[in-house]
Amino acid sequence: MGDGARRRRTALSAIGIMTAALALSACGAPPWATGGGAAPVETATAAPTTAPAPKPVPNDLSSGSTQRPLQAGAVNATVDYWSKLSMDRWTATALKPVSMSMVTTVTPNDGQKVYLQRATMTAVPGNANQSFAPLDPQIDESSVAPGYLVLDPYSYSQTFTIGEVPPGATFVTLQFTYDFLVQTTPTSSEFAKQTASDSITVAISGGGEPEPSASS
Repeated sequence: MGDGARRRRTALSAIGIMTAALALSACGAPPWATGGGAAPVETATAAPTTAPAPKPVPNDLSSGSTQRPLQAGAVNATVDYWSKLSMDRWTATALKPVSMSMVTTVTPNDGQKVYLQRATMTAVPGNANQSFAPLDPQIDESSVAPGYLVLDPYSYSQTFTIGEVPPGATFVTLQFTYDFLVQTTPTSSEFAKQTASDSITVAISGGGEPEPSASS
């Protein structure tokens, strides 16, 4: 074989090696898939949580007054409650007056009279989580025997005052007890005792605020 033929074969072999190298290189993974960094991992994002709305504080005097029907045996009483102090001034430290007016009927109405012997109001402060110690009861006991005549058209009216309550209180529950004496007959000097209970809840303005710390 001549030198020219050997040189052609050598050149063809070199071209074949380069072509194979290029083919192998073309079949490899692209640079961004190997050693170019890990693929991004999607992370779950927690949905924002919304704090539950605070429950509204009950207030039976939010409209200015409230009326309650009560029954104690044969006695049917209608009681109105109201306050001359506006609700925004029913704060923990304020003196908070609540007024009430009562009138009764009796069934069957044979002419016997109904008397109120005693009216008691006890204020119990509280909030959504607890009840505080009740304030001292306030008692209006009749100074005349057998009591205050409350049979329609005669009525009984009184104002009680709620004093200071704990700063953590958001409302105060007013518990009322009414003791009645009912004539057994229209001309009798004997009486039957009947008791009616009721309660109303009034919101404390600005209630639930912590006590201010003492300044040093």
